[in-house]
Amino acid sequence: MSDAPEPVNDRNAWWRSAVVYQIYIRSFADGNGDGIGDIAGLRARLPYLAELGVDAIWINPWYPSPLHDGGYDVVDFCDIDPVFGTLDEADLLVDEAHGYGIKVLIDIVPNHTSNLHKWFQEALASPPGHPSRDRYHIHDGRGPNASEPPSNWLSVFGGPAWQQMADGQWYLHLFDVSQPDLNWENPEVLREFESILRFWLDRGVDGFRVDVAHGLFKDPSYPDIAEVGDLSVPRQQLGHPFWDRDEVHEIYRRWRSILNAYSDRMMVAEAWVHPDRLPLYIRDDEFHQSFNWDFLAAEWDANEMARVIAESYQRARKVGASPTWVLSNHDVMRHSTRYGLPRGTDWHRWPTEGPHEALDVAAGLRRARAAALITLSLPGSVYLYQGEELGLPEVWDLPESVLEDPTWERSDRKVRGRDGCRVPLPWSLEGPALGFSTAEPWLPQPAAFVGLAASSQAEDAESILTLYRRALALRGEWLTADEEFEMIDLGADTLSYRKGSRMTCVVNMGSADLPLPVGEVILTSAPLKGGELPPDAAAWISLAPSTASSTD
Repeated sequence: MSDAPEPVNDRNAWWRSAVVYQIYIRSFADGNGDGIGDIAGLRARLPYLAELGVDAIWINPWYPSPLHDGGYDVVDFCDIDPVFGTLDEADLLVDEAHGYGIKVLIDIVPNHTSNLHKWFQEALASPPGHPSRDRYHIHDGRGPNASEPPSNWLSVFGGPAWQQMADGQWYLHLFDVSQPDLNWENPEVLREFESILRFWLDRGVDGFRVDVAHGLFKDPSYPDIAEVGDLSVPRQQLGHPFWDRDEVHEIYRRWRSILNAYSDRMMVAEAWVHPDRLPLYIRDDEFHQSFNWDFLAAEWDANEMARVIAESYQRARKVGASPTWVLSNHDVMRHSTRYGLPRGTDWHRWPTEGPHEALDVAAGLRRARAAALITLSLPGSVYLYQGEELGLPEVWDLPESVLEDPTWERSDRKVRGRDGCRVPLPWSLEGPALGFSTAEPWLPQPAAFVGLAASSQAEDAESILTLYRRALALRGEWLTADEEFEMIDLGADTLSYRKGSRMTCVVNMGSADLPLPVGEVILTSAPLKGGELPPDAAAWISLAPSTASSTD
């Protein structure tokens, strides 16, 4: 693959090889003792992030919100929810993070607002036809007395995507009923978000993660469709009436021109689109990067992973962008649990439908350790989800009484939702919240978290936290100088590739120990056995002399 075109999209920019650590702020660290994570807690843990070795943090929404959807139901895009802190604290966080050499990205949510946003409250208080209603998708219904919704579209969280208002009209919400979709045909919406971007850029943030980047525009005829509701739909279906419409690209060209007026800023897309469409989002006048969902969804299989890695690399390279690699985030089951499930398991539904005895916890953690060495050695940037460096599992058996994700109720309690990957982090072995807070945490931590606390792992030379720290240090020293990359065929059940001119990564995805190619082993995810790599393990092999040490 070394004959791929030279990158043209900001080829020397920091984000091309950055390791970005995702902060789900409610669950990262609590600084004021109320059981909910906040800016004060995050500021106190900046030394931990610096020691870990990340280049940037991405903070999930911290705006004023009733938290019906984890903060993605935003009331005011230019303020901080008092639960999390203040604008002054946000400014201090940005300055202090920069002092550690850590960039700060924040979430932007352009598809919808909270139903408590001043715009929607004005629309509710205004009669049909009032200009305030044009900021959203508000329309008359169909059928006798307009009593049926304008279309058969379903919400991503389950149930109809239209909600009837008191005066009989209907508003569109592709997500929760508390999240009315904005109308991006309205120029006032366009101007407002451009102002929001400048507000945060002027405060020093280094960029944005753009939520539902593929969903802003809707077919104004609102046609009925056969398949509706699932975020994965656009990956199978082109020409969709509300996902991945061509009109979105003009918006992102305008946003890119705003970022270009500032120094060293970037934006990354959450775009669940057909793989052939993804390059459209990362052209050199749109997003700098887009998340790689194919890699996240790949099974623990050498052939599948090799194909996904090669295709992802080529798609990004074709348009001069750098690929991204992500294993977990706040919307999906943690990969240390996914990798422990039998191949082919629908992990979106597994906690509810079982069988629970099918989970192999030990295998999941072994594979998670190996996966860390995969992501951290590939060309491009890596997005880590808080707690993956601790090997945290999905908390799939949370009591039903504490579940907050709207998916649970809107699916008639058939899908437990995303709370299991959002449980507060364990920082120490003591206290009611394992160092997360001095109070009971907003979601309960399982007994398994005690053995995974950051404080104890930091003192353990064989812990997954130590593995991440070693890998990140070696990555910065060895693997970011160039983006050259080549797959290597070492036989069945083996994933292998050469990164640059200095290192080869070998991953044993089979059931027998694997002889390693010639070279100096500089890091492994598990101890070697007689010089061979055991199953579900990865090794970095130097192609030049090194003084680095292996874990075996």
